[in-house]
Amino acid sequence: MRKFLAVSLVFCLMVYAPLSSVAMQYQDQDQGQYQDQDASSYQAFSPEQLDNLLAPIALYPDPLLAQVLLAATFPDQIDEAAREVRAHSPDVIDGESWDVSVKAVAHYPTVLYMMDDKIDWTTSLGQAYVNQSTDVMESVQRLRAQARDAGNLVTNQQQEVVEDGGNVEIWPAQPQVIYVPEYNPSIVYFRGGFAGGVIAFGVGLAIGAWLNHDCDWREHRVFYHGWEHGGGWEERSRPYVHVTNVYVNKTYINVNVNRTVVNRTVNYNNLTRYNSVHRDVNYNNVRVNNRAAVQNNVRVSNDVNRNSNVNNKIIERNINTNDPRLNQYRGYRAEQPVQNRPEVQNRPEVQNRPEMNRPVQQPPPRQFDRPNNPPPSNPVFNTNRGAFDPRVTSQRGQQSRVQMDRPAPMREAQPMNRGGGGRSNPPPSNQGRRR
Repeated sequence: MRKFLAVSLVFCLMVYAPLSSVAMQYQDQDQGQYQDQDASSYQAFSPEQLDNLLAPIALYPDPLLAQVLLAATFPDQIDEAAREVRAHSPDVIDGESWDVSVKAVAHYPTVLYMMDDKIDWTTSLGQAYVNQSTDVMESVQRLRAQARDAGNLVTNQQQEVVEDGGNVEIWPAQPQVIYVPEYNPSIVYFRGGFAGGVIAFGVGLAIGAWLNHDCDWREHRVFYHGWEHGGGWEERSRPYVHVTNVYVNKTYINVNVNRTVVNRTVNYNNLTRYNSVHRDVNYNNVRVNNRAAVQNNVRVSNDVNRNSNVNNKIIERNINTNDPRLNQYRGYRAEQPVQNRPEVQNRPEVQNRPEMNRPVQQPPPRQFDRPNNPPPSNPVFNTNRGAFDPRVTSQRGQQSRVQMDRPAPMREAQPMNRGGGGRSNPPPSNQGRRR
């Protein structure tokens, strides 16, 4: 019996081992082809586009900026963390299953809420870091150098500006607290006669073990320091940090990013508001990324409001919810085509394209639209209800009410009917008559 089982085991290994190796080979080829398709279909952001995207956070201190770049690759967790922190408090963060970078950002609610409120911007930032990490870091350095040259990025009580090998680094100036800068990107990167400082700071926020990443500007990357390298701001803050394995763990040595963020669709119309540094920049070239997501069976949604993505199957089965005519019954007029807007016709990109400058013909009125000239009035009881004129009917009603208000004319007394069949009034009395 044992000999039979041994022979059967050897036979199975001889037959199924080659088949499994072939299957793994085909699986590797499919995965490689899928990754090549994703890489080839991704349209990279231009340097100007990256500058506009990174302008709101380029002046963040290095340890906070590093966490924001990594957390941006987890937009779904950002949304969940924002709802959790709003409902409770940051004390529950450490026990959540979010990525360690999302937990770190959640300790600074103002930054977390900003990323959640601008989820299209956050997703685009995460996509850029996954595919263009070097370009992202170079964009930050360009913006910092521009703010420094404009005289707006300086060392003070909240931050320490350090130049190392041509790179501009920003460190927390205090060992126990970190300050989140507040500034207008359309001002801080340009030189001008602005009164006072153009960068403001709120209250200091605690530096904790969650700031376990930092920026390596020489290698253009984010790295995990684990509070062991020392030097700079880490050396100043380390005595005040309570290190726990939640944030200091050898599993974080390899920095984790969510590469599937490239398959998440973005409403690129919402990115045009981040044109503070380069004004004449659009995102038409990166719209192809959404088409690549469709090829990967990812549902595209360009809704401005993320909460409006819920579909009602019953409504969609009976009504075409994409029909623009529905806007006429929602309390506002349908949006006019861009070719008919005066403010758009004056733009250079429109004037250089004759097909865009040509006015769009408005569609003819539909049959159920009310005509401008009302039809002639018909009798009230006319069966042709389509020609009903409410104004004529209203005038007729007013005349009837006027007639009702007038006093009725006096009528002469009529003799009473004394015939049978009914009870009659008694005859007049003869009292007081003269015989």
